[in-house]
Amino acid sequence: MSTPPPVDLDDLLVDLRRLVECESPSADHAAVARSADLVAEIGTARLGQPPERITIDGWSHLRWRFGDRTTGRVLLLGHHDTVWPIGTLERIPFRVEAGVLRGPGCFDMLAGLVMAIHVVASLTDRNGVTLLVTGDEELGSPSSRQLVEDDARGATAALVLEASADGGALKVARKGVSLYEVGVAGRAAHAGLEPENGVNAAVELAHQLLTVAALGDPRAGTTVTPTVARAGTTANTVPATAGFTVDVRAWTAEEQQRVDTALRALTPVLPEAEVSVSGGINRPPLEASSSAEPATRAHRIVERLGLPPLSTAAVGGASDGNFTAGVGTPTLDGLGAVGGGAHADHEHVLVDRLLDRCALLHALVAELLEEGP
Repeated sequence: MSTPPPVDLDDLLVDLRRLVECESPSADHAAVARSADLVAEIGTARLGQPPERITIDGWSHLRWRFGDRTTGRVLLLGHHDTVWPIGTLERIPFRVEAGVLRGPGCFDMLAGLVMAIHVVASLTDRNGVTLLVTGDEELGSPSSRQLVEDDARGATAALVLEASADGGALKVARKGVSLYEVGVAGRAAHAGLEPENGVNAAVELAHQLLTVAALGDPRAGTTVTPTVARAGTTANTVPATAGFTVDVRAWTAEEQQRVDTALRALTPVLPEAEVSVSGGINRPPLEASSSAEPATRAHRIVERLGLPPLSTAAVGGASDGNFTAGVGTPTLDGLGAVGGGAHADHEHVLVDRLLDRCALLHALVAELLEEGP
């Protein structure tokens, strides 16, 4: 296979700037819709055909399907929503200085999205390619999960354009994510006159919080982290209600299930207190076995094309790649931009790495399409 044609860097940067300057915080449906309009405009101009526009529960998603293959498809996956609120551009404007590109959402993951559009545009044969761009990934993909899983089923591979790990490393494993709300019901009473007649939900919360935190297993890499807690209404009232949220991360489905079972078995310590648990497993793990074949393929490609050598990483954060792996599709994540600072003020992309990442993606897609299912 010949070396892939180069993507025009200037054109890529023009499109990336337009997307960065179209702020798209995930929870703002109107902002996500405006961003989807722009992604559709850019994609239509570059790809020569408009996307399918899919709106679910107020969130805007886009999908391009090329050719007539029903098997052997290659799924390219990205999202256009970001974590940054409207107005962030006033504080962190788009700019490129000394080869470093900055701006809210540039690294996570608007650069990867633009790369995907330009690489697909450069393919001489797109038959069998699906490009899915979702609008709620940063919230855990509440409306788009089914889209992602449906497009992944039966695909030869899912290539996820999330930003790379440190130094450009591909993400070959991701922890699964579970999210819970633990609620406590007690009984209110005057804290000065008759506290003994109350059932203190805050005290019960403290018991439950320590029990939950102890479910983590450092040896297995499982973290169980109580996060936001609340209790009570006024300073002189025994709290009648309380609650806290729990973030669980695990490398294996078995560990996710162990913690889930334990959380649902929580029982109150104080007489007459009540404990409830809602939520559950949000994303299954992306286990290393799911990435093994496409990662090996990527290593062969960079060696053959003389591209910068690749490293790999296992990371705690999740992506839609967890869903594609969860339905059994070989998945390679972290194929997007090289840089750093996701979700932070120092978010940035290394401009001089954009083209070699595009070359890798181009070669991966072309090779998978040539081989078929």
